[in-house]
This record gives sequence, C-alpha cells and structure tokens, in this order.
Amino acid sequence: MRVLITGAAGQLGLELGRVDWGETERMLAVRGALDITNFDDVVAAAGFRPDVIVNAAAYTAVDRAEDEPERAMAINVKGVAHLATIADDLGATLIHVSTDYVFDGLKDGWYTEDDAPSPTGVYGLTKRAGELAALESSRSIVLRTSWVYGALRPNFVATMRRLASERDELGVVADQFGCPTAAADIAAAITQIAAQGAGEPGVFHLAAPDDASWWDLAAESIALMDPPRSPTIKKLTTTEFPTKAVRPPNSRLDSSKIYQTYGVRLRSWREALAEVSAELNHAG
Repeated sequence: MRVLITGAAGQLGLELGRVDWGETERMLAVRGALDITNFDDVVAAAGFRPDVIVNAAAYTAVDRAEDEPERAMAINVKGVAHLATIADDLGATLIHVSTDYVFDGLKDGWYTEDDAPSPTGVYGLTKRAGELAALESSRSIVLRTSWVYGALRPNFVATMRRLASERDELGVVADQFGCPTAAADIAAAITQIAAQGAGEPGVFHLAAPDDASWWDLAAESIALMDPPRSPTIKKLTTTEFPTKAVRPPNSRLDSSKIYQTYGVRLRSWREALAEVSAELNHAG
C-alpha cells in the first residue's frame, strides 16, 4: 500500500510520520513541496500513485480566519477539492480530517454524525465546505475530531505548561466542553482504518471517549508537569474571555460509529495526556 500524507509538518502530520505503518510506503508532503491549493502540485504528487491520501493540511488559526477568509477557504476547501479530484482519478481513498467546529455547540448532549452541521465562524464554515468537497470523491472518509494536542507542535496543552512556568495565576474558560484528543491517537486510528482497506466511506467522529472543559484540560496538563508547578487556575466564563471567533460551548463528539465500522476506539484523554506530558517533560 502507498500512502500520500499532506501537511506532514503539522501537528497531526508529524504524528502520521512517526506512527508505525507496517510495510506501507509513504510520501510525506510538507507545504513547501506540496501546496494543495495549487492543482499542478497535486497532480505532480499523484505521480507517487498512492492508494490512500491522508489530508492533514489545514488552515487552523480560528481567530485569524475571521480576517483571512480567502486564505482559509483556499486551504480548507479548494485544496481539499483538488485532492478529491486526484483521488477519484487514481481510484484512491481520501481520508480528510475535519473538526468539531462544523457544529455551533448548542446541542444538549453529544453530537453524532446524524446531527446537521451549523458552523458559526469562518474556520468552521470553511471546514464544513471542505467536508463537502472531500465527499465529492467516491471513496472519501471524513474524520471529525476535537481539541487536538500533542508533543510536537504548539497547542493548548503546551501553552498551559508554558504559562504555568511563567505565572503564579492564570485564568481558563470552564464553560466550554469537548473531547481532548491526542494527535498520536488520531494517527494510529488512521493507520488502523487504512490497514482495513478503508472500505467504508462517509463521515465519522474520531475523538476521545470522555469529555472535559478547557479548565479541566489545563489543570491536568499542569498537574503532570515535571518539575512541578502549582499556579492558581481561575475558572472563567466565555464572556470573561472574549475571542474574535465564537467557540462552540459544546464540542462533545460521539465516536461510536467509527468503533462499530472499523473497531477504532481512542484512549481516554487523561491516559493519552499522561503519555504526551511524559514526552514533554523528557524534552524539557
């Protein structure tokens, strides 16, 4: 099997690069070598003749997207459409990574794949449009995930650890809830899906099975620091911490469908976070 991975220098892309793919031959494409918004670049990469294309390339700057809608649209929609076209030409499967931001977060309960998307900001709107572009390919799999973190790139967990090392007090939003998901777990799940032939297309939720608030995630991230730090962590409301783009207050994703289809079940966020924290502690 041959796998083309786009966005290979990003948080998920790096994990896709170091996860065990077995005998799979991989092409790891970073933006400098493959700009998915440039169709000629995508055509050139198709010369690798992949059986599976994993799209980990994305515009993820949620607030900045409000000021750069064209850039977000180019990467999150146009680029995905290019990949979908090439996937169909090759008879390949496109595995596209999406987000909880396709929902407005107003549901009382966990979101399933049957819930209608209702994004509120530019980022969510472009990611939803990107899902639809991906689904134009006859063998596409869209994976929605939530609150991704890891040891290899800046993210919320890394930011909380840095702030805890610099301050004696910090405030974190406590009334937004999601499923913190380790990038390494997403990468491992993708290899599992690919190894099974990725034969069931469609939209799937792929996130940790348990939920947390941003405050919960911050507190646990700081508690796992070595050497230890113990700043005061104030609980803030969303209104006390305004952002340019509206965040979904509820990003809980029910991932039972992907378990029923592919047997994929991710670890609890606390278990995964402990492993990521150990790596960060070792890295100093």
